[in-house]
Amino acid sequence: MSDINRRTFVKGAAMGLGAGLLGTMGFFSYSNARKAFLPKVERKLTDFGVCKSVKVTNISETSWFYNDVFMENVRAAGGLLVDQYTLNWAPLGNGKGAGKGNYNEAMAKLKPYLPRNLEKAWEIAEANSINPDNPGGFSCLIEVESMEGEVTKYLLDSGWAYPWMDQAFRREGIDKLLADNKIKALLVSHEHMDHYWGVPVTMKYRPDVTVYHPSSFFPTGRQYLKDSGHTGKVVEVAKGLHKVQPGMALFMFEIPIILKVFGEMSLYFNVKDLGLVSVTGCCHQGIILFADTAYRELKYERDRFHGLYGGLHISPFEDWDPKYDDLVYGLKKWELEKIGCNHCTGIMTARKFVDANYPVVRGTARFRSKSDVYLGNGDVITFKA
Repeated sequence: MSDINRRTFVKGAAMGLGAGLLGTMGFFSYSNARKAFLPKVERKLTDFGVCKSVKVTNISETSWFYNDVFMENVRAAGGLLVDQYTLNWAPLGNGKGAGKGNYNEAMAKLKPYLPRNLEKAWEIAEANSINPDNPGGFSCLIEVESMEGEVTKYLLDSGWAYPWMDQAFRREGIDKLLADNKIKALLVSHEHMDHYWGVPVTMKYRPDVTVYHPSSFFPTGRQYLKDSGHTGKVVEVAKGLHKVQPGMALFMFEIPIILKVFGEMSLYFNVKDLGLVSVTGCCHQGIILFADTAYRELKYERDRFHGLYGGLHISPFEDWDPKYDDLVYGLKKWELEKIGCNHCTGIMTARKFVDANYPVVRGTARFRSKSDVYLGNGDVITFKA
């Protein structure tokens, strides 16, 4: 982005003051007038094809059940900057307490039972981990319909707790889809426990499934995939854009994340006659960067953002800071036509979206989902003209 010179800055400040006299600086910040003082964005307009529709089935959006328990565990282990593999959360507990975990010690007990005997593995995990009843997990099924009418299925993430995810997989028929080789690949958005540590459940039904994950995975994360029984192809997705099939692309953001995780992979779809549909697991890169990246990088129908689904990571712990209101309000500029949130967005955020009259698709609050303001467990969102 080019620098703004002094004259342009002064001119912009004067305009801002004038706008403040008429209304507020916030009004000016989100008005079209601001564009006169912003550098022109160079758009690559990369053509990644087009698809007919995208359907997302929420297998489990409940990453964990109680925020207070989660945060108490994190504080006891040393805070949000500690290594997640030392937290002593299930299944990777070694019995030594919060912050004293060790992957190799935990896996020595678990590995004989992975991935076939998850019941025994979790029994061991419960005996050696802190608050083993709190983990849930995030996972969803993505179905992409080509222009010829062929539907390809992808699994985005594998959740966390073995028994919870196994139950969710069976509830939504994922177990049979995996066993029948009807899911083309597992896409791991990032290495966080609630998106990744349930991977033995996927391997239980199909150990040779192709796995895509960020190239920034730590050695422990790579080893966990092997120890979970995976025997198939691994595709490490490097920073930037990667086309998967016509109308579908991955984008890997190289960003530092809490609990010493690095990098998150999100998805973009170009849906015929609708426009861009964005899908994310957690969106640690931030919703503004996620949207701006699509605008800079991609060519899509109607040159319009149509839909968004996933965790937008604004208030996942149900705390609130006034600066978050800027994120909520700032989303207006993209004029989205359909929004589906999940737990990682935060209930408070989802409610603010509803209050702001965004086109939010509400859920059913089934299967231990806490609110209908977001798409909960078992709920579906479809993007199709």
